[in-house]
Amino acid sequence: MRVRIIFNLKNKGASVPFHHQYLLAQLIKGVILRGGKQDYVNFSHYNFSAIKGQTKISRNGLHYFSSKVTLVFSSPSKEFNDYFLTSLFELPKVDVGNLILTPEHVEREYVPEFGDQSKFICISPLVLTTPSFDNEESKKFISPEDDQFSDLLYESLMARMEKYGKYTAEQIASFYKFQLVPDKHYLKKIKEKQKKFARIYPVYDQDVKFEVRGYTLPFTLYADPLVQEFVFTSGLGIFTHKGFGMVDLANVDPVLRAENYKFSSTGIKQTTR
Repeated sequence: MRVRIIFNLKNKGASVPFHHQYLLAQLIKGVILRGGKQDYVNFSHYNFSAIKGQTKISRNGLHYFSSKVTLVFSSPSKEFNDYFLTSLFELPKVDVGNLILTPEHVEREYVPEFGDQSKFICISPLVLTTPSFDNEESKKFISPEDDQFSDLLYESLMARMEKYGKYTAEQIASFYKFQLVPDKHYLKKIKEKQKKFARIYPVYDQDVKFEVRGYTLPFTLYADPLVQEFVFTSGLGIFTHKGFGMVDLANVDPVLRAENYKFSSTGIKQTTR
């Protein structure tokens, strides 16, 4: 289930780094732990976007000038989504970088009917490989037109689907048809304008800072409808629970895909203020 969390921005003009997924990952982990449910301490089947709003760029990062900003948050587990939202909305405010935010309301996105192919855009970078402390392989550039690009994403996706535990071994085995095809027109246009679609990003894992290469591009995914839906709700690639690999459907008006959502309190330890 995908939701849009709308926050009031208390200090217009405040900033966050250009890439602030690691700040959001720390906040989200803190909110999860605050809820007090042990089953979710190591839960990693969720995904989230960067903060969306009206921005201006400076040397300090992104400055937000809209009165409201949005965070897209998603998990295949409705129970976990509601647990997270309940814990979040108990907080009077949250800080992300220099932003002071107060949670206001939530909208739920409709999950579309998926077929065997879908065109997606990346709303956070795709990471292909897991970094290690003494190896820079995760920063290596791999062309999206190379079969290895699609193969690496397939391997990590199947591992996450199997770990999630809601699919049978027979289903996992049946998901062998998988191909990610990048938008060649986009890649050509980016190259002509000498812009980048692949950059190095920081990520923190077990308090260790790593650097990984992330890719942001439109692509068509050929896969089983159940795989398409899992990608839509859980992300694609490595470190999805740290804000990487969130995708959205291309050429679809997001305003028409959402409704107000009233989540139910579930599994939260009651706290006194």
